[in-house]
Amino acid sequence: MTKQEILSAFQFRHACKEFNSSKIIPKDDFEFILETARLSPSSFGLEPWHFVVVQDKFLREQLKSGAWGAPVKLDTASHFVLCLTMKQPQMKWDSDYIPRFMHEVQHLPEDAIKMRCQFIENFQKSDFDLADDRKLFDWASKQSYIALGNMMTAAAMIGIDSCPIEGFKQEETDEILKNSFAIDTKQYGISYMVAFGYRINAPKTKTRRTMYEIVTWK
Repeated sequence: MTKQEILSAFQFRHACKEFNSSKIIPKDDFEFILETARLSPSSFGLEPWHFVVVQDKFLREQLKSGAWGAPVKLDTASHFVLCLTMKQPQMKWDSDYIPRFMHEVQHLPEDAIKMRCQFIENFQKSDFDLADDRKLFDWASKQSYIALGNMMTAAAMIGIDSCPIEGFKQEETDEILKNSFAIDTKQYGISYMVAFGYRINAPKTKTRRTMYEIVTWK
């Protein structure tokens, strides 16, 4: 793709408030979008995310009570995704998950695992001050948002609309996930929702501050 084609995709992308419910994203296109999430970078490469694609109408209806920013998207989106992010039991420096992940997924030797675990301990205890559960979850969520950006950009590049959603009550939604989705909410919390589909209305003209206002060269 040319630079102009990439920028055109960024111009195309907007927070789509309502989708054409009669148009469904082809299976291979949505798998492509999910693959860009899977390949996204994360701090120390720990992949603290899990994506739930909610296509069941009953489950979508369950989400509405805690998600004031999502009802229209839940009714009209072709695909609706919840991003779950790992909590303290898995993301803390002394968890079983981290060395197991390094061994089973990253295929690191034991000496490298030991060294990296020590580095993560120092990072969490002092560099980023991730001492409490909320700080640790918010840090892990920052990584999950990288995948969100990549999914939305990839979708725009192939002519698919999206809308990121934070308009929900986090604790109430976690409770819905526990009771209706069988999610272990001690291990995972919700970071965001994102809807995908095809626009039904033309978007407003995109507005942004100038490059001069947002960039300083030294």
